[in-house]
Parts: sequence; structure tokens; C-alpha cells
Amino acid sequence: MVPLSGPSAADGAEFRKGVMLAVEEVNARGGIHGRPLSPVFVDTKHQSADEVVAAARKLIEIHNVHAIINGYNIGPQNSEYEPIADAGIIYIHHNTLLQHHDTILSDPDRYFGCFMGDPADYWYGQGFIKFISWLRDSGQWKPQSNRIAIISGSKPYSIVIANAMAAAAAQFGWKLAFGPHIVATPTTDWRDVLAQVRAVKPAVIANTHFYAGDLASFQLQFMEQPTNSIVYLQYGAMHQSFVDIAQDKAVGVIVSTVIGLLRDDIGQRFARRYIQRFGEGSTPQVGCQSYGAVHHYAIAACIAGGAGAPGAFDQNRAVARALRETIYRSVAGIIRYHPDWQAAAPYPDYVHDPSLGLPHLFYQIQDWKKGALALIAPEPYNTERFVAPPWISPDS
Repeated sequence: MVPLSGPSAADGAEFRKGVMLAVEEVNARGGIHGRPLSPVFVDTKHQSADEVVAAARKLIEIHNVHAIINGYNIGPQNSEYEPIADAGIIYIHHNTLLQHHDTILSDPDRYFGCFMGDPADYWYGQGFIKFISWLRDSGQWKPQSNRIAIISGSKPYSIVIANAMAAAAAQFGWKLAFGPHIVATPTTDWRDVLAQVRAVKPAVIANTHFYAGDLASFQLQFMEQPTNSIVYLQYGAMHQSFVDIAQDKAVGVIVSTVIGLLRDDIGQRFARRYIQRFGEGSTPQVGCQSYGAVHHYAIAACIAGGAGAPGAFDQNRAVARALRETIYRSVAGIIRYHPDWQAAAPYPDYVHDPSLGLPHLFYQIQDWKKGALALIAPEPYNTERFVAPPWISPDS
């Protein structure tokens, strides 16, 4: 279930590519107990509850799929869990939704097959406050004040992240000077809210909206009158499309993901395979989500003795147990499902052992022409260091 059209089409295209590459690799190794995987894609368009539920039903009732594995669909708020639970198949998504925890905990037996392959949105907020505090405390950045401005998109995902930032700020010595201020999104006009932000002279500006094109407009309008502030843009600034629009004005922006591609040998070899397969314009940093989930599922299904079709509850319970019990070292890091939430545990936001959690990665755009994101945190995964954005005065 992937948004191949609509505002998240850029991500949807990469989620599709990640599934395709993983399926090709699994099949080249013999499939699951000799049976090849066959991918089927349904467009979730604007990712409304009706669109995503309809996609799930089509996959189950028409295509008889054994599992649904995809990136995110922002909008259904777990309503798609119902037809999936009725069918008793495996579902691995990356909706980054705290509500996933609540749904699983409400009835673990019914939702045994529902897994979230990344940590919940909540961890973005807490992790960001820890990140800027680390920059400050390690001497990499000297903020002009302790004031933070938080802007949120109107999707629940964005609001949860913004509220988590606000809730954690004071604990680490930050003062909330503006927000969380919710802007109706999608939008390309940020000038009114930016005027309000400039008035409080914050050391940090965080925008938790996540559409790449909208965020590019935000950054261009911020640069019309920049302040001495770190600028954090939620997730969408990872996309090549963001840099294509913002160009040199993108340099200095910080962006993070609770599931992203590592820069080690495993991650680099994957990126080369991905780009060789899909071309220079592709984004392995996004496609890695669905790619890793397919491989993890294939391993679990092999351990369990095979995949299960709709209605094969016992077989799919065995697959679900193998998913919970099998720690998988993906190209994004460690996928270790929490036994109660059935979501990936984050490092360092929840676990302090990098061998037991998926790293919350922070990038900075440092060379827009090359389109490369500098991985600046967390240790020990970082390969570059934070650089003060060019719009910040060296004397501030």
C-alpha cells in the first residue's frame, strides 16, 4: 500500500523500489522455502482512511496476499488494521505512529500480525531536544539563547512530534518561545508564521511538517530574512526534491529520521545496488525502509516454515513470533521489535545499546550540488560533524 500519487508520491515511489529490490534479492536466493515472492502494489493516493482501507481489502480479497509490507501511509490512524486482523496476515509498515502502540496493547491477540518497522513519532520530538542539547553541551554549537520556536503541520504525526518537543524542552534547559503553532498543511506560504517566529529571535526553529516541496518553500522564505537559528525540518528535507527546489539555500538545514540509511559498508553497498537498479535520481535513504522489512519478513517466514495466506492464523502467528524474536541487522541498523508494542525500539532515545535499537539519525545538508546528506549524529554512527549554517553570524 504505497502513495504513488498525491503529496507523498516521492516517498511512495521509493517505498515501491525498496520492495522491488528486496523481492528480487530474496527470489535470487530461492525465495521462502523455494517459493518466490510476487509483489503487488496499490496506490493509496492521499492516504485517507478510506483509501488505505480499500487498498488493504483489495490486496487481501483480490490478490490473496500473505503479507502487506510498505513504508508509511499518514492518515488512516490504524483503521487498516481491522481488515488485516480479520485476515490474520502479517502487516509491516512505517507509519511512525504512537497510536500503533495503543492499538497493539488494546488487544495483542487480535493484532498479533501488525508490526511497525520504525519507532513512533513521539521519539522524534524527544530525540530532537536531546540532539540540540548534545550539540550545545559538546561545544559544537553555541546558541545565542535558550529560546525555541516550534511550527507544526496539521497532520496528527506532525502535532505529536511538536508536542513531544515542547514537553521535553524545559528538562534540558530550553525555553519554548513560540508554539507549537499549527499551520494548516499542505501549504507553500509560510511568511506570516515566519514573521511571528522572527519576532522572538529563537536559537532553534523546528518545523514538524513533512512534505518535501512545502518544506523547500519554508526554507526559501526563511532565507529572505534569516535569523541566527538552527533550522530543523521534519523528514521531507531528506529528499532530493527538497534540494532541487531550495538549492544553495538548503545548505545548513538539519533533518532527521528514526529509520534511515547508515553510512557503513553495509549501507553503502546497498545504496550502490539501489542506484544502479533505479538510477541516480532515486533515494535509497527512503527506500531502505521497505527494503529491510521485506528481508526481515522473509527470514521470519523461513524460520516459521513458510508464509501464511489470509485465514492461515496459526502459520502467521508463527511468523509473527519469529519477527518478535529475531533481531535483524538491516541497512538502517538494528530492527528489534519491542515485545509489547511490536514496534522497533529506538537508539539512543529508548535503548542505550546501539546493538539493540534502531538509530535516530540526524543529517545536515552541507553540499547541495552533490545532494549528499552529512550524517552528524548519533555516535557511533555519525560520519561527519555539525557545521554552523551559513546564515548564522560567527559573532552570535
